[in-house]
Amino acid sequence: MNRLIALIGLAVLVAGCSDSALMDDLGERSHGYVVGSTTTTVFVRVGDTVSAASGVGPVEGVRWYNEGIQGEETAPEPNLVIPGVWARGNAEGRFIQASPAEINVAVPGIQFPALVPQEAVWVTSQLVYDPASATLDPNTLAAFGLWSVSPYADDSGRLAVLRVGEARANASPTIRPTPDENGLTLAWSDGPYRYELLCYLRVDEDVCWQMAEVLAPLESVAPGPVLQSG
Repeated sequence: MNRLIALIGLAVLVAGCSDSALMDDLGERSHGYVVGSTTTTVFVRVGDTVSAASGVGPVEGVRWYNEGIQGEETAPEPNLVIPGVWARGNAEGRFIQASPAEINVAVPGIQFPALVPQEAVWVTSQLVYDPASATLDPNTLAAFGLWSVSPYADDSGRLAVLRVGEARANASPTIRPTPDENGLTLAWSDGPYRYELLCYLRVDEDVCWQMAEVLAPLESVAPGPVLQSG
């Protein structure tokens, strides 16, 4: 309840700002940090405990829509995978369906929530391009969708969207919330990347926070052989 009141107050304070201003200028929420193994960082809210007891489950329980996609690029170098995926799917537009293996190579070190809503059944994954240069868009390098139904069959089954772009210099790892009519967006930076997680209204607020706070390298949670970038 306290967080809901704080978010409502925050929404009033930022009313009238542009989308970019909302992400860049929101007051930071205080967090503590617990660093686990060399492959996983767990973010813990001050005065609270990250728990998987309610509303979430391990990401290993969902299916990856683009696992083993037809024509999958198998080279372990970004300079081969990025143009290869573009050549395969540029007719789709700038969001091109890509396997987790391809994304792991094209965006080295990218992370993904280790916990997802219990209703989640599918994960969709795309690389995102600047069509003028046929290279990845630095603002959004990759995008993921979480679905409770077969992807793209019914938008009401879309639970959350995660977009990953390049982090700005001196970016903060503090998670910043932005509520709006679509749901709750949490934004933070970790290493070279900036993460924006939009949880739609049907997803409980605490579930959204748990997703943002418990991350793991994509290569450790995605199915099948994930190529190592070299």
